[in-house]
Amino acid sequence: MTGLILPRRRLIARAGGVVAAAGALPLLAGCDAINEAPAVRKILSMGEEMNRASQRALMNRGALAREFTVADLSPVFRSNGTSLPDGEDYAAQARAGFANWRLAVTGLVARPLSLSMADIRAMPQRTQITRHDCVEGWSAIGGWTGPQLRRILEAAKVRNSARYIVFRCADRIGDALYYESCDMVDALHPQTILAWALNGEILPIANGAPLRLRIERQLGYKHAKYLTGIEAVASLDGIGAGKGGFWEDQVDYEWYAGI
Repeated sequence: MTGLILPRRRLIARAGGVVAAAGALPLLAGCDAINEAPAVRKILSMGEEMNRASQRALMNRGALAREFTVADLSPVFRSNGTSLPDGEDYAAQARAGFANWRLAVTGLVARPLSLSMADIRAMPQRTQITRHDCVEGWSAIGGWTGPQLRRILEAAKVRNSARYIVFRCADRIGDALYYESCDMVDALHPQTILAWALNGEILPIANGAPLRLRIERQLGYKHAKYLTGIEAVASLDGIGAGKGGFWEDQVDYEWYAGI
């Protein structure tokens, strides 16, 4: 799946442009102001949640993504999104081989964690060879190794009230740190791992070193790179603009990018 998803609001905006061209501009005037009204924001939020639920209902959420063989590996696995986070902090971590990198596990957990890369590599590991589908129109097959996210959540004793997992990252786009999220079904899926190796080698910086999410049933922008934290939450309200991820908030990408 390589085509860019056209979200509902963008389609509505395009339709609005056609209507305006036909002389109905007053009907749309002040639309941005209306969207700022609390009641309208609440309705839009309800619509987003209904859309998430309908998307998920149409998918077999327990199905496995196809796995490939070593012979199928792409000769080059391109970088999606950021290829090198800005800032001296990340540069210093990279020079030290990420020996001091920590992954914080917080939120609705009984046992908050701060895991080193050594801690993460000492956990039971899963290796999977899967296809990465990017909204930019390319795909690649790579072999990923890392612990299943569900093992980390079990170690942190995630609470029953948690409905989503938010992923915090070290890379910035403009002034904002990157972030993403998934629901508990994807978080507990056996192919959802925190990968520290690609094709049997330490993960390259361009591909998200030292740690990236692999959420194999979804498009590439959901596979957050440069992970610094995972947070269990009951709601996505208050996380960015409330749509669940950086691109979802900024350009209306779909929150559930299932493939």
